[in-house]
Amino acid sequence: MLSSLDRTARSGRFVRVRTHVRRWTSVSGVSPDTASSGLVLVVSYDGTDFHGFAENVGVRTVGGVLRSAVQAVLGRPVEITCAGRTDAGVHAAGQVVSVRWDELTGSGSGLAGSGPVDTERLRKSLISMLGPEVVVRSVAVPPEGFDARFSAIGRTYRYVLWNHADPDPFEARTAWWVPEPLDVEAMQAAGDSLVGEHDFTTFCRRPKGEVEVSLIRRVEYVRWIRPDWMSNHPDYEPGADGADQIPSRRLIMEISASAFCHQMVRSIVGLLVEVGRGRRTVDDVANALRSRDRSHLPTLAPPSGLTLWRVHYA
Repeated sequence: MLSSLDRTARSGRFVRVRTHVRRWTSVSGVSPDTASSGLVLVVSYDGTDFHGFAENVGVRTVGGVLRSAVQAVLGRPVEITCAGRTDAGVHAAGQVVSVRWDELTGSGSGLAGSGPVDTERLRKSLISMLGPEVVVRSVAVPPEGFDARFSAIGRTYRYVLWNHADPDPFEARTAWWVPEPLDVEAMQAAGDSLVGEHDFTTFCRRPKGEVEVSLIRRVEYVRWIRPDWMSNHPDYEPGADGADQIPSRRLIMEISASAFCHQMVRSIVGLLVEVGRGRRTVDDVANALRSRDRSHLPTLAPPSGLTLWRVHYA
């Protein structure tokens, strides 16, 4: 269980100080003691030009191009499962993907032809095939029974705002431009009201035809982070007087939970930004949560700012 987040207000911004969190092991630390007919990949991608992760006929998806590349290198049909099915335009820094194959199918003419797979050779081959939009950060042999989705005990997302009067073309693909000044303290208080186990029906979109399932989720923490300063601004000159005082224009919301439902993070961000603008109150957020009615929400935050940051395993 996470303790409450300690926060300090300094010059109108929140500074992250020491917190105590449960020890979650990343998949890259899993020891492959028991070999299986499969692999686990940790993947980063810019989702701007993809129609989400899940494969869909007639459109370009992350899962589609990834599976095709893995099959080409291994020389056999494979099935893939991801930890979080990101929507169109959503990114990932640490997406986890299970790759499985049937030993009785496919010729295995590639790296999976005979003997153990050379994981580093596979990783480099996939990088050369997939290009800069999709990068395989690691490849490992998982323990028997490991599943990227069902073995996960938590997920962390980050949402980035570009909070300045002027937009920045270099942030357009990975951040939501919000030009108005924002009350970050109020946004943090509103986020704190969502921590714990709640019915998140208000913040979840049910796809048509989906079987009715529980939307109770446990949010471990919500925190807003504004970096102290930024070095990638055109006005920045190393060593110049006051150069390190250029305030960051990025404002980042990090949220961690046992699981998320469809459009949950973007719905939360959209409402918290309204609190920051002064159009909604902290109490409005708590009331919206209790109402279990999506009509209480403003427009969704756009997908561009959202990144699946990390997946947690026991």
